[in-house]
Amino acid sequence: MIRRLTVAYVLLVAVALLAFKVPLSVPVSQHMRNDTAAAVQRDATSMALLLASRDQASRDSLAATIRTYERETPGTVELLSTWRGGTRADWTDTALVVTVAASDHEAVRISYPTDQIDEEVWEIWMLRAALAVGILAVAAVLGAVAVRRLTRPLRDLHAMAGRLGDGDLTARAPVTGPPEIQTLARTLNLGAERLESLVAARQMFVADASHQLRTPLTALRLALDNIAEGVDDVGVRADIEQATSEVVRMSRLADGLLMLARADAGSGGTQRVDLSDAVEQRLAVWRPAAAERGIRFEVTGASEDLAPVVAGPGHVEQVLDNVLANALAVSPDGAPIRLDVQGSQDRIVLEVHDEGPGLSAEEKERAFDRFWRGRGLTGRSGSGLGLAIVNQLMTDAGGGVVLDDTPTGGLCVRISWLRAAATSGG
Repeated sequence: MIRRLTVAYVLLVAVALLAFKVPLSVPVSQHMRNDTAAAVQRDATSMALLLASRDQASRDSLAATIRTYERETPGTVELLSTWRGGTRADWTDTALVVTVAASDHEAVRISYPTDQIDEEVWEIWMLRAALAVGILAVAAVLGAVAVRRLTRPLRDLHAMAGRLGDGDLTARAPVTGPPEIQTLARTLNLGAERLESLVAARQMFVADASHQLRTPLTALRLALDNIAEGVDDVGVRADIEQATSEVVRMSRLADGLLMLARADAGSGGTQRVDLSDAVEQRLAVWRPAAAERGIRFEVTGASEDLAPVVAGPGHVEQVLDNVLANALAVSPDGAPIRLDVQGSQDRIVLEVHDEGPGLSAEEKERAFDRFWRGRGLTGRSGSGLGLAIVNQLMTDAGGGVVLDDTPTGGLCVRISWLRAAATSGG
């Protein structure tokens, strides 16, 4: 936009210069020709007066005047002795010819070359053209400065909108520029403040509600366990177990909401995390549950690729727990879950492959939506927040998570972290 406005401004100045200078330059050229013709006629008349005098002094003065004129001007003087007619001024292609009668048969004729006049006219045109170029150059510089100054508030508003789009709710635009832009900046700042307040209030509500739900849910589960111990009726025990499973699911949902609220708040920053230790610790936690169903974990890839990564405090463990829990929930008994590690110059990628039913293309698009639950055990007892939490935690740390198909038809969860050594804050 800056370039277009500057070019438009320079073109406007150029049109104005053409509109004023061209009409003025043409009369100037004609005026120079008229002045030259008048000067030549005046000189020829003076010489004719001397020629008309019959005394010797006038003749000597005429000879001296002709010599001086031819020496100081490009014109040539000719004395005519057989002239019939009055004063004449004729323009030819190469010269201006002026003839002034001194008597009935004598006259003075001066031939003045037009190339001298054309040269002077050309010099005037070149001078005016150079002046016009200089004016255009100054106009371009001043126009660029003025346009940049005028559009600076718009660029600030654009930068603020970009930061808001990236999730930075603290972005504000300076209130500068014309009154209309100042009004727009105030409106956007007010909207950003309200949005920040609403998001903060939502996060606080979710965190408080989740925290407050955990205690009664825990108490309810303990009560159900106590009731189940004293009941012998098979049907009643089945109902209690179903109620207990729902309480467990609600507890997981409350924990997930609390974790998601903390992730949305973005508190805690990032730190250097040893990925090798984190993977080994989480696998040790999940191996007993996997062993009950004959599921084994297989880790492939170079061990040196499990280098330190950048992540929030406790986020690597939360990510691994959610991904491994989903993989166990959908894997058939006796099937392996493979963890493949790949390293690049700036990233560490961990792929978790299961042999479950996988996800369709439509399901992959919705998998990161909050409260969406897929097929299998995760669809029946999951909270629908696991992958949403994983996506939020990975995005906050500059990493990412992608869902893909495995060769066996299962699901591949591809998680990528930034190498700690590749970042200034690592």
